[in-house]
Amino acid sequence: MEISALGWGLTIGFIAALFVLDLGLGVLRPHHVGFKEAAAWSTFYILVALGFGVVLASQVGWDYGGQYFAGYIVEKSLSVDNLFVFVIIMSTFAVPDRLKQEALTFGILLALLLRAVLIALGAALLSLFSFMFLLFGLLLLWTAVQLFRHRNEDPNIEDNLLVRASRRFLPVTDEYVGGRLIANIEGRKVVTPLFVVLVAIGGTDILFALDSIPAVFGVTQEAYIVFVANAFALLGLRALFFLVTDLLDRLVYLSTGLSLILAFIGVKLVLHWAHDLSDAVPVITTPFSLGVIGVILLVTTVASLVKVRLDPTARAHAGTVVVRRAPGARAEGQEEE
Repeated sequence: MEISALGWGLTIGFIAALFVLDLGLGVLRPHHVGFKEAAAWSTFYILVALGFGVVLASQVGWDYGGQYFAGYIVEKSLSVDNLFVFVIIMSTFAVPDRLKQEALTFGILLALLLRAVLIALGAALLSLFSFMFLLFGLLLLWTAVQLFRHRNEDPNIEDNLLVRASRRFLPVTDEYVGGRLIANIEGRKVVTPLFVVLVAIGGTDILFALDSIPAVFGVTQEAYIVFVANAFALLGLRALFFLVTDLLDRLVYLSTGLSLILAFIGVKLVLHWAHDLSDAVPVITTPFSLGVIGVILLVTTVASLVKVRLDPTARAHAGTVVVRRAPGARAEGQEEE
């Protein structure tokens, strides 16, 4: 698929305009976001993403359009888990309600910029080295297994390397100072908890990007589609955060569903690599991928709601891939002397 420089420019300009709109709502006018406002803006961003997909398909064909929708659904489902971690970060650092929008907006900007860099890098590697499909596939399979194993756990934000480094090397005040990242208290420059929150979100964005970029390359190898699918999935996160915060606790099988999606895409990437070596190896088509991902998400959501109805005490977990053992803990399978 060939996209001209003008096409890239118009797309980036359109996404930037949407982000400026979101920035104005979240940072320049901080306020409590109610259910109606969150629902309205979430619907707006989803309709914009769907409308963009229809326009794209009408211009370049429904084969690429199907790849866009598959990529968008994958990234949107992974972004829900990202939201889960955002909720944990906000709770861990007791972020005031009026500052949550600012933290979310800058967190989404960091995620978008980081993924743009990784998309360019990933596209270059895939075009130069076909074995990168195998490496990406194995990475997703490993991630899926780890996420499934630790599906009933939440990531420990305090263990985030960037958070620990910022607290160790920077003077951090215990109190929020409005929306400031750096404040002057008693003649001393200090960073506020809001700064640490943004560091935590940035560190989380890095981990999620390492999973989501290979995942979306599993449904399309077009860098343009990968970028717009990521961008539109991320742009609606601020409103979606306030809309589904209460619902997230009910999605008890979310991590299980995401681990299955990552495993499926990992297998697809491995088959794609093997197909280049031998035509006898089958490939998984985009419509089939879209169907499998949709069924997994539907079953996961319905099963979660049924589980919570039968067991009101059940609570969802974000799941984690990297688990840090407590000091002195034995490695798995290690026996006592």
